[in-house]
Amino acid sequence: MSGIIVVGVDGSATAKKAAESARDLAAALGASLHVVSAFDSDRTEVFGSGSDRWIVSDADAAEHVARTVAESLGRDIKVTYSAARGRPADALIKEALRMDARIIVVGNRRMHGIGRVLGSVANSVAHNAPCDVYIANTYDAE
Repeated sequence: MSGIIVVGVDGSATAKKAAESARDLAAALGASLHVVSAFDSDRTEVFGSGSDRWIVSDADAAEHVARTVAESLGRDIKVTYSAARGRPADALIKEALRMDARIIVVGNRRMHGIGRVLGSVANSVAHNAPCDVYIANTYDAE
């Protein structure tokens, strides 16, 4: 099976563990991996003054998270990354559609207890994904 696997990351240990599971799955299936980090606003901040100014946006921060995780996953498979605007579940689904993904990998964070009642990224993705969903066990990463 070739194709693309999409995984969402947010800089947390649980998301990193889900990304590692996605990498292993991609390697086993001969697929490539696309790492996505979501951002919800277009907020931009300017730091410094004069010619020493830095502009930082939520999109830049999300792309940095995705790139950092993508670079940490090794070189055994093709890994790409991007930032996507929207709530995490919506951003993952949008990227899966855009990339014509075969599988979305999400962690099972907040799928037990009150989080199960209030919802989670994994729950929302599982109910709305345009492709298969693999829910990685990330509880021991918390």
